[in-house]
Amino acid sequence: MSPSVSARDLVVRFGSVTAVDTSSFALPAGGVVAVIGPNGSGKSTLLNVIAGLVEPSSGEVSVEAERHRISYVMQATKVNETLPVTVREVVAMGRYASLGAFGRMTSADRDAVDTAMARMGISSLGNRHVHDLSGGQRQRVFVAQGLAQDHDMLLLDEPLTGIDLTTAQAIDEVIHGETQEGCTVVMTTHDLSEAETADFVLLLSGRVVASGPPEAVLVEEHLVEAYGPSLLHVEKGRLFLDDPAHRPVPGRHAHQERTIHTESDRIGMHGD
Repeated sequence: MSPSVSARDLVVRFGSVTAVDTSSFALPAGGVVAVIGPNGSGKSTLLNVIAGLVEPSSGEVSVEAERHRISYVMQATKVNETLPVTVREVVAMGRYASLGAFGRMTSADRDAVDTAMARMGISSLGNRHVHDLSGGQRQRVFVAQGLAQDHDMLLLDEPLTGIDLTTAQAIDEVIHGETQEGCTVVMTTHDLSEAETADFVLLLSGRVVASGPPEAVLVEEHLVEAYGPSLLHVEKGRLFLDDPAHRPVPGRHAHQERTIHTESDRIGMHGD
């Protein structure tokens, strides 16, 4: 099976800042790929490259899925508190990629929205305004939006961070259910336990430090190289990370944000 994403000598720069230095890798198709690394290691940048939102400064990247068949659920969400947009309307935005600029929702589109909402357990929230929801409920809504889009690849930027356990379990179940439908899931995370359950791991620290199955990548040698010895601890034979960059801090800079606009504007996406 050909890889879902392959890169050779990939470099991504923003002005004088190098986000991802010379890296080569191949991500397998049809499974869960965990992209792990410390804050600022290039995880979100890599997802943006795969999604086609950021062009490499040099090197080559090949993505098997067509651009409109890549569904991207970003890390942070800003909701215009004055915009009376409902949960169902937000999930339905996931159908825009296949509708086109002037397309109208068909019964198949509405069924896709219903199915996505049911999978995320938010069917009863359809008429609620998004700004009235909790953080965990909002995350369910945006994952449902990603599911509603016709896709061969699902990109998730830290989907399990800062949410309640029930929501995390629901999203985790969906992530692994996607692979049973032949979808490739690429998700960023800073949690070793999440990465350990993936089929493939890409460890970043401004470049690819290691890639492969979890048992080959998540070893002390590679983790020390990526995080530094001061952040890595061994307790009762298990490795733990103490990365203060991922502790909740008010006003923390977000790598990527989603902003909800009106239907005529569709969805606007902008990076930092």
